Amino acid sequence: MPSTPPVPRIKPPALQPGDTIGIVAPGSNIKRELLEAGCETLKRLGYKPFYFDSILDQDLYFAGTVERRARELQEMFVRDDVKAIISARGGYGTNYLLNVLTLDEIVSHPKIFIGYSDVTTLLTSFASAGLITFHGPMVTKDFALPDGVDLQSWNAAVTGLPEWELNFVPASGVKALVPGSAQGTLYGGCLSMLAASLGTPYEVKTEGTILFLEDIGAKPYQVDRMLMQLKLAGKLADVKGVILGEMVDCVQQKDQGYSLEEVVMRIVGDLGFPVAYGLRSGHVSNRNITLPIGVRSTLNVTDSGVTLKILEPATRCVAAASQFQKS
Repeated sequence: MPSTPPVPRIKPPALQPGDTIGIVAPGSNIKRELLEAGCETLKRLGYKPFYFDSILDQDLYFAGTVERRARELQEMFVRDDVKAIISARGGYGTNYLLNVLTLDEIVSHPKIFIGYSDVTTLLTSFASAGLITFHGPMVTKDFALPDGVDLQSWNAAVTGLPEWELNFVPASGVKALVPGSAQGTLYGGCLSMLAASLGTPYEVKTEGTILFLEDIGAKPYQVDRMLMQLKLAGKLADVKGVILGEMVDCVQQKDQGYSLEEVVMRIVGDLGFPVAYGLRSGHVSNRNITLPIGVRSTLNVTDSGVTLKILEPATRCVAAASQFQKS
């Protein structure tokens, strides 16, 4: 049976100083003071934050109704004055938007879209349609905190640096679990959300990827269960390499007699690809790293360090992007 041809990749316009960044709350409700704190950081970085007043709406634990959240996100993509879109937070609720959003309209107005946690659902959905997305800092979480954003990776990702890399020595906290080198498409996000997609029309597509997996507060046996679910579903069969996140608070108890790395290795250690652990993107203790989802990358894992190299720009120059939208 012939394989499905790959979806053409669509790169959004690069972000420039002075650009307007739209802020959305597609999942859980947010707090005004954290929103304002995050906006102040964006202003200091030279951007113009913009959001609709309805972003502070509440409906149970959601940031307003499904209709409000979908309308907000859809409009941010089509507005000419908004050049990038950052999620205020994750929480829960983006799965409600999947069959409400007009994906063709979003892809025809490509923009930088950034988030993590529950927003993984949107990142991978948009990526399946060809749009390069970004796993990285959010407004009421990382931008609202001192030293919450890794600015080097942020700038490299959103400004379209042609080629760049993240280098981690053992002292950085990033660990080599299975040595080796691999090349593939960088992909992934919150493990809970990736596993939850299985069996739905929005199931994750992991073939040929350098797969990034992260989570927070999941007990080791829960991480085990989700990894096994991916494995049994065949989602690790054609992966080229795996990188685990910082995995904050993913412990059973403080004095447990095993590590989460041991749990991970029981499932992926014999699959024949390199495995690293501890990359700070998503739920992190500080300096959230921005990872472009859908770009070519290489992973090199050795006992002396781990390198993730981005092999192409994640965004296109503004002139080229304008030409794309006219065609």
